Amino acid sequence: MKLGKDTAREEQETTAMEPLSPVSQLFVLPGLYCVIVLTLGFETRCNRSAIVEGIQNTWIKLPRFSSKVEMKKNGKAVWVPVTVRVEDHVIVPDLDYSNIENPDQFIEDYASNIANAQMDMSKPLWEFHVLNIQTSNAKSVGIGKLHHSLGDGMSLMSLLLASSRKVSDPKAPPTTTATKKHAGSNAKGWWCIRKFWLMIKIIFTTLMELFKFWLTICFMRDTKTPLMSEPGDIIRPRKCIHRIISLDDVKMIKNTMEMKVNDVLLGMTQAGLSRYLSKKSDNDMATGKENIRLRGTVAVNLRPDTKIEDLTNMVEKGSKCRWGNFVGIVVFPLWVRSEDDPLEYVRKAKSTMDMKRISMEALILYGLVKYTMKIFGEKAVENIVKRVFGHTTLTFSSVMGPKEKVSLFGHPMSYVTATASGGPQALIIHFVSYVDKIIINLAVDTTVIPDPHQLCDDLVESLDIIKLAALEKGVHKMEV
Repeated sequence: MKLGKDTAREEQETTAMEPLSPVSQLFVLPGLYCVIVLTLGFETRCNRSAIVEGIQNTWIKLPRFSSKVEMKKNGKAVWVPVTVRVEDHVIVPDLDYSNIENPDQFIEDYASNIANAQMDMSKPLWEFHVLNIQTSNAKSVGIGKLHHSLGDGMSLMSLLLASSRKVSDPKAPPTTTATKKHAGSNAKGWWCIRKFWLMIKIIFTTLMELFKFWLTICFMRDTKTPLMSEPGDIIRPRKCIHRIISLDDVKMIKNTMEMKVNDVLLGMTQAGLSRYLSKKSDNDMATGKENIRLRGTVAVNLRPDTKIEDLTNMVEKGSKCRWGNFVGIVVFPLWVRSEDDPLEYVRKAKSTMDMKRISMEALILYGLVKYTMKIFGEKAVENIVKRVFGHTTLTFSSVMGPKEKVSLFGHPMSYVTATASGGPQALIIHFVSYVDKIIINLAVDTTVIPDPHQLCDDLVESLDIIKLAALEKGVHKMEV
């Protein structure tokens, strides 16, 4: 009888427990520990009771927000459902607001401190901090800290979308910018030729990118620059900062240059890094006289369905859009050198991204992680991932947010930022869009990059220079 009871209990535990996905499994390893810090600026004072009630009605419906991570004897990590008291996860720090001289600096320091604090793995891996402090861009601030094993940027943005409502229509969910599809030609013969040629390009490009990835794992490391961290397993404290820029400026460049928003953001990043390195380097770096190998790992969403309806329904059972960490990475070579024509940075970004878009590199590398973990275990995958991130300089990603003003649990938002903190790289750059803004988010290892605000200034100034060049190009087109 006792054996029967034990078996029944074991079966019940097995059905209740859910294994972590391959990528989520990596994030719980000590050497790849990573958290996401989400900062929300509100236009009104924050009501803790409304936040608690809202989270209870939305976030807690997701099993991962009411589960803890537990390591089994076989070394596998699983989600274990637990009872959650939301009040324990919504934190209101006891602060003397009258003595805070610089609220913007205080929020930066606060976000950095909670990002660097290790999470308690014995309970659900999330917390939300409420600060009723007025900054230059908000009347109060909410800071969420979520372990990266809970989900990737697309998952967490879907959670924000599902939890929000339009300010203009409190019962309606938010909307994002739809991706436009270009109509193809109806000529069957030409269609077949183009399809065949595209297939050849996909195969050739994928093989080339996988070969470069293999070289990166084996020995190919980026040039030592003031942005490159030292090799090793040490996870150092991060400084999290952000800066708000105009989405309209980025769109103007996009339309003038006939490219995508991501191309402009990558071009701006290349120009900003070149500007920063030219100031920091005493030799020929970033002047064009010395070739610099500087690469970034770019996160790629692998979900086929990313319409607004799919995102807002991702939290529901049976959703077409997968929740969790369903991303691949590509290694992106950055054009870092002094250019007389600022538009060359965005041209180079578009050229490289066009190749990456037709490559199957991200999907194949996701499969590599998945099946290597099954066959050889987590340690083998951990070593591969560490070598990739250790041999490259930075991580880059961008997430599209609401295009209209939204409120979260009755609190109208003025901006939203998100950044990841962890891993061996000294620099992580995230871009998040919200209404007519794009927020630049940097997570920086200050032992390598002691002046992150200067780097942020160089990114913003580079965008202004590219914008002026694009305006001149647009005027020249009109004159011609």
